[in-house]
Amino acid sequence: SDVFLQKNKCLEKVHVVLGNKSCDLDSLISTLAYAYFLDKVSPPDVLCLPVLNIPRRDFSYFTETRFILEELNVPESFHIFRDEINLHQLNAEGKLSLTLVNSNMLTSEDKSLESAVVKVINPDEQCDGSLELQASSSSVVVKEILQEAPELITQQLAYLLRGSILFKCMSLEADRITEQQEKVLSILEEKFPDLPPREEIISVLQETQFNPQGVSIEDVMLKDLKISDGEIKVAISTVYLTLEVRGNRNSIVCKQPYCVQRWSFNNDFEPIIFSRLCMNRI
Repeated sequence: SDVFLQKNKCLEKVHVVLGNKSCDLDSLISTLAYAYFLDKVSPPDVLCLPVLNIPRRDFSYFTETRFILEELNVPESFHIFRDEINLHQLNAEGKLSLTLVNSNMLTSEDKSLESAVVKVINPDEQCDGSLELQASSSSVVVKEILQEAPELITQQLAYLLRGSILFKCMSLEADRITEQQEKVLSILEEKFPDLPPREEIISVLQETQFNPQGVSIEDVMLKDLKISDGEIKVAISTVYLTLEVRGNRNSIVCKQPYCVQRWSFNNDFEPIIFSRLCMNRI
């Protein structure tokens, strides 16, 4: 925006917290929360910005993310998307510091930004290596804020971070939540006893995920799209379904062949890997 560019001219540093390309709820909430934390503890001549690593037009795909932000009256206009800020220009001017969330790697087009990376928040480095345990960036962010500046954890922030952690774990049994995640959840719940029950948050987020309003099958596929970073472009996408939807012959499952064919042609992908994950509601 013009306001940002005007501020940028008189600032020595811009510290960007950049989420991953999938922009899942854990990545987005961690990005927002960590940028908020940095803004409160950084020198006044450093502008700290959360940047969502997707174009603004793609944000409509992320129904559960939009839901939890709308619940807290956080307008979409507040967000900065990747197509709205020139990180390469900031880096060329020597002004950029970069914190990566949920990934320790930049894509090939962003390799020149490696020199600006000052921190990586990668929860996978802090788990026990078991693929069954779902690491959470939100847990890592909460832990650091509690250690460095616990007074910054407001009820609104606790709601966001707790919802993100629960969403990450909601397909797991209670005894499969990591010790760190359970500890963080308990601290937030003790600090803010008025937070809604866990089961209520999980139920609402599941409903939002399984029954997105105004979202087409192509939107659902694009939301979880992951593209290999190499000469051969391989697209991988997952669609979450309830068992009831899977059994409905008019559901999105029956529309896959047409969508995949058109999708492949329009985007010049080589192979496309498409999976359906069926889950029972809680």
